[in-house]
Amino acid sequence: MRGKTAGRQMRRTGSAGGKTAPPRAPEEPSSPVASGAGPVRSQPGRLADEADRLGAGVATKLAREVARLESELAAMRDRLAELEAHADRDPLTGLLNRRGFERELSRASAHVQRYGGRLVLVYLDLDGFKPINDTHGHAAGDAVLQTVAAVLQGHVRASDLVARLGGDEFAVLLWNLADADAQAKATVLEAMIAAARVPWGEGEIAVGASAGTAALTAPEAVAEALARADAAMYTRKRRRAGRSG
Repeated sequence: MRGKTAGRQMRRTGSAGGKTAPPRAPEEPSSPVASGAGPVRSQPGRLADEADRLGAGVATKLAREVARLESELAAMRDRLAELEAHADRDPLTGLLNRRGFERELSRASAHVQRYGGRLVLVYLDLDGFKPINDTHGHAAGDAVLQTVAAVLQGHVRASDLVARLGGDEFAVLLWNLADADAQAKATVLEAMIAAARVPWGEGEIAVGASAGTAALTAPEAVAEALARADAAMYTRKRRRAGRSG
């Protein structure tokens, strides 16, 4: 009996005679901090980071686009200023054209009205210009116009203005001259133009000019003063043509 009882006790305590180990508790998942992996961002946090990254990229692109547009705008403004300057200049001679000359006339007249002074217009028309184009061609006519422009600019003061009004018509604005002095100056300009020679081919081309003068008395009378100077020029041209005939 003792042997059976001992056998049952041995089966209960185990074959080695030790006590049976209690069951092990389930292991806790390892902590990210303990493992050295660092904190894990939550889904909302990751979305916020992504939104910040995208926002920074968009801001950079917008800044670059704004800088590009500002550069293009500055270039367009420069180009517009250049075009406006050319719009007031005769492309062949570089002189003021009619538009630019009338604008400067108005400014000069307003200045005289406020501060004093005197303005006289000289209106010049070339004599015998059409035959030059007909005989030698328009390139020769252009060379003559450029020469006349250089003569006029070379025989007036820096304060005076010279313009090509169109075709073979020129104008000069003289500051602070009496009528008699302005008329004398117009006669000198006629003589300087007549003395000029334009080399062309194997020869030279000469051209004449007739000039008329008119005082500019008021800012609003620019067109009227130009008309009076033009009429005086044609009177001068007819008289000279009569003497030559």
